[in-house]
Amino acid sequence: MKIGILQTGHSPEEMLEDHGTYSDRFTALLDGHGFEFETFSVVDGAFPEGTQDADGWLITGSKHGAYEDHDWIPPLEELIRDIRASGKPMIGVCFGHQIIAQALGGKVEKFDGGWSVGRTEYTMDGAPVVLNAWHQDQVLALPEGAQVVGSSDFCANAMLAYGDHIWTLQPHPEFGSDFIDGLIRHRGKGVVPDAKLASASADLTLPNDNAQIATQMVNFFKRKARA
Repeated sequence: MKIGILQTGHSPEEMLEDHGTYSDRFTALLDGHGFEFETFSVVDGAFPEGTQDADGWLITGSKHGAYEDHDWIPPLEELIRDIRASGKPMIGVCFGHQIIAQALGGKVEKFDGGWSVGRTEYTMDGAPVVLNAWHQDQVLALPEGAQVVGSSDFCANAMLAYGDHIWTLQPHPEFGSDFIDGLIRHRGKGVVPDAKLASASADLTLPNDNAQIATQMVNFFKRKARA
């Protein structure tokens, strides 16, 4: 099964040697399950020819806002709508979560409550799950047909399902504590309040549920491939 990764942002340059690109984080997360991956750097204007270029799709995070005026956002939204119409499975993470919601009629804004950074507890399908967050924007109005399947006290619409073939998450299952540490040092200072960064740094040694979510992502893609 071929997964097309729509890369919508770049890792900080200081982190590329040790951590790779955003698409690298996902290929590592989903490695060992027989997937073939192809990355399309849509943030740089590199798009697939169409939905037929992959069997499933994954949209990465980004430092950009879904509501910002970039040339690549309208064609990405059109592609999202085409993927939905095709019935192929699609997963969106952080910016991916937001741009899918926006493309399908929802609303994304900077949250008045500020930033969520580092280890965060969510409730997903009624059970607790701990993942790393790094965002200020949130999906504040749901598109028609979106169902909330995960939330936190800070982020009410943290995980959304659209039927059985689109699943999106605000937090980052592809970010380990080492990646969050790098973001704190190279992207957070002067942007995220110091108290938020200090709190996230203090939690870096605590466990998360990245592996659990990776398994669910794998199963999500493979279930649709068998359908």
